[in-house]
Amino acid sequence: MPDILVLYYSRGGSVARLARQIARGVGEVEGMQARLRTVPPVAAVTQAAAPPVPEDGAPYVERADLAECAGLLLGSPTRFGNMAAPLKHFLDGLGAEWASGTLVGKPAAVFTSTATQHGGQESTLLSMMLPLLHHGCVIAGIPYTEPALSATREGGTPYGASHVAGGGDDPQPSDDEAVLARALGRRVAALAARLA
Repeated sequence: MPDILVLYYSRGGSVARLARQIARGVGEVEGMQARLRTVPPVAAVTQAAAPPVPEDGAPYVERADLAECAGLLLGSPTRFGNMAAPLKHFLDGLGAEWASGTLVGKPAAVFTSTATQHGGQESTLLSMMLPLLHHGCVIAGIPYTEPALSATREGGTPYGASHVAGGGDDPQPSDDEAVLARALGRRVAALAARLA
């Protein structure tokens, strides 16, 4: 069964929960399944090496996950209108995959979470698309045929799924955010199935 790679970095849990909703959407497409993976944190100074496997949550991504996937969904919290450093660090190390065309022609989409409504969701989503375009991915968004996109008062954009955690840093997506995340997962999985 073809895998759709749902690859993310999450520090507070919001992006991880959004990733699980996206994975549910992938699983709603017949013959498709999600492969949840995360990237390790980075630090300027390392006192001790990070464990080779996270203590909880999704396993760390391996380069084979990129080669084996039929599509990719990439998620990160927003950091000043851009993706978080751990995800950028991982992407910056994919020169060999870029040179060999590992992701060429695969459908891809992006998702994010912010603390505030105007915290840079759209610029983060757009910035995460740039490396995917360089890798030759076919970019997918959320079309306005999804009714929740016009109804949401929280997260959710045509550029990708999103979540507004608010001042209390609530990691749980709202109903509309969850619906849109599942729709994005379905969309990438359906495109991957068509392209196969």
